[in-house]
Amino acid sequence: MDLSSFLTSLGTSFLIFFILMLLFAWLSKKPGNAVVYYPNRILKGLDPWEGGSKTRNPFAWIKEALTSTEQEVIALSGVDTAVYFVFLSTVLGILVLSSLILLPVLLPVSATDIGDAITNTTTSNGTFSDLDKLSIGHVQAKSPRLWAYLLGVYWVSFVSYFLLWKAYKHVSDLRSNALMTPDIKPEQFAVVVRDIPAVPEGPNRKEQVDSYFRAIYPETYYKSMIVTNNKEVNKLWKELEGFRKKLERAEAVYAASKTTGSPEGTRPTNKTGFLGLCGAKVDSIEYYTKKINETIPKLEAEQKVTLREKQLNAALVFFTNRVTAASAAQTLHARMVDTWTVMAAPEPRQVLWPNLKIKFFQRQVRQYVVYIIVALTVVFYMIPIGFISAVTTLDNLVKFIPFIKPVVNQSALKTVLEAYLPQLALIIFLALLPKLLLALSKAEGIPSQSHAIRAAAGKYFYFIVFNVFLGVTVGGALFSTFKEIEDDPNKLVPLLATSLPGSATYFITFVALKFFVGYGLELSRIVPLIIFHLKRKYLCKTEGELKAAWQPSDLGYGTRVPGDMLIITVALCYSVIAPLILPFGVLYFGIGWLVLRNQALKVYCPAYESNGKFWPHMQLRILAALILYQVTMVGFLGVKKFVYAPLLIPLPILSLIFGYICSKKFYRFFQDTALEVASHELKEIPNMEQIYKAYLPQSLCSGKVLLDDDQFEDAKSNVSRTASFA
Repeated sequence: MDLSSFLTSLGTSFLIFFILMLLFAWLSKKPGNAVVYYPNRILKGLDPWEGGSKTRNPFAWIKEALTSTEQEVIALSGVDTAVYFVFLSTVLGILVLSSLILLPVLLPVSATDIGDAITNTTTSNGTFSDLDKLSIGHVQAKSPRLWAYLLGVYWVSFVSYFLLWKAYKHVSDLRSNALMTPDIKPEQFAVVVRDIPAVPEGPNRKEQVDSYFRAIYPETYYKSMIVTNNKEVNKLWKELEGFRKKLERAEAVYAASKTTGSPEGTRPTNKTGFLGLCGAKVDSIEYYTKKINETIPKLEAEQKVTLREKQLNAALVFFTNRVTAASAAQTLHARMVDTWTVMAAPEPRQVLWPNLKIKFFQRQVRQYVVYIIVALTVVFYMIPIGFISAVTTLDNLVKFIPFIKPVVNQSALKTVLEAYLPQLALIIFLALLPKLLLALSKAEGIPSQSHAIRAAAGKYFYFIVFNVFLGVTVGGALFSTFKEIEDDPNKLVPLLATSLPGSATYFITFVALKFFVGYGLELSRIVPLIIFHLKRKYLCKTEGELKAAWQPSDLGYGTRVPGDMLIITVALCYSVIAPLILPFGVLYFGIGWLVLRNQALKVYCPAYESNGKFWPHMQLRILAALILYQVTMVGFLGVKKFVYAPLLIPLPILSLIFGYICSKKFYRFFQDTALEVASHELKEIPNMEQIYKAYLPQSLCSGKVLLDDDQFEDAKSNVSRTASFA
């Protein structure tokens, strides 16, 4: 990419961001759009604009984001969101401190050298572009100037160690404060029990669990809730809820027809066949009323069958205080590890109930099978991503599709295509993957939604590092130099090494596109705004449907964090090779912090709360990126024939030692709740029945079965959540 294409890419990306920011300032002031731009505040009963939309400064959101405190973020979006901002701040600090030294030192060192003959031979015309002259590729082999780059690697590494250690301590404090809260949280009084042995003759499953735990915890044991197979009862309950919503909609349409047409109104009708497109036409209100009356007895009958006959080998066990629950969750209860497996209970809203019944050794086998599938996915995705990165350059496209040559020869169009085509192709390609990785993570037998998202994020991180970072760099280099390597295989390593600086401009424009266009769309919320207004105008007839149309999601850590990790991996690995990437990394995380701070305070609502359990995984992957960077620099300086390159070898070893120390000092507290934390006093005596009912499913506690029939009072302990087997 030449300098004009590079500047065009940056300029157009910035222009798009500026236009989207102005759109946000204008659209967010309109009262009709408040539910799109301020749903979090509205759901919490707060004033969306804090002083009125008409007099509001269009850039007031920037000041509000900058002046907001960590406690405000926790109050509005939870501890996990606050921890995510610790991650953004830490990475931003690493890149800023690295930039302060590397930019003023390394850019002049590169620019003032006479150029490396080896690298010049790899370019199409034997000369460097203006951007390449600012990279290490422009420095001669064996040059004493390479000392500056070696010392730069040490600077970045020690800055990272310092800030990561500081962040780990801070997040540990955040988690501690959240768990010491005097507020009553159901998950702090419960544990999940899996791998329950077969029921002996005599007692039933509930009596078996009760007697086992009452013998161990005689004073603090409350009772158990046996997990059941709710597949059928959930299906019926969802059908019933669907009929109720359709009835409500039909009644709303009928009521509206009285105001827009004749006073008698027009009763709505629908067809009873496939998707309402065929079959007999019936009165909607009468039809759905009849369906509701038919489904309720079926649901009640299935509830009885489920409670009596569909008990599984897992349970939730409740205790009357937090210390006992915390202690039980981290204690070995049986001599054999594949029986009576006990772990801390997740929040009621995030338990993956279908996974609780999976046995111990099945979980081990599933985990290894998933790892193999992910490894194969990484390998086979490398081929299309490397192909995309190579083929979507204009020069290669012209080779394969000669008839487009007259089109791309137009200078204006060529500049735009060179600036955006490869990056857009890569972004679209990557968007197809996250759902597959989340499904694979759940297939391992993981018991909670937050844990599954963390596992999927880890798989996605390693996937994009291997396929995007290595795939684009190595794949592009192999594609462009295949003839030279074929003629002289010994050139493989030098050619791959010298391709790194040449890929820097690609990644700079990739990062710029992500933060300017990506965060511009994030802030402006153009797509959610359009979807909401289309739904409100053409689809929503009831208050429930209208609220569902603007109901906010969470920050989407499963894809957002790996995307951020890709940027920090690229920024670190190129921080010394091509220091010009550092300001773009700073802009990405700086603008991201600002925009997402606004979204966290006003838009997104957390789907779950894990009290910062994501942080150890974030820290580990930043450390993995740092080690990749250090190993890359050892190899690169070796290819540059710098005799002091081995002085970098201690750095990867030091990073591993640092990670080990952090793990031993901090990680256990993110796995288990410290008893000194759990022992803090509550503001009131916990209502154990409310805590117990928090885990009851709507599909089993609705209707008359559990409310009126005394014989099922004990059977309340035999239920699972509505989401089971959904």
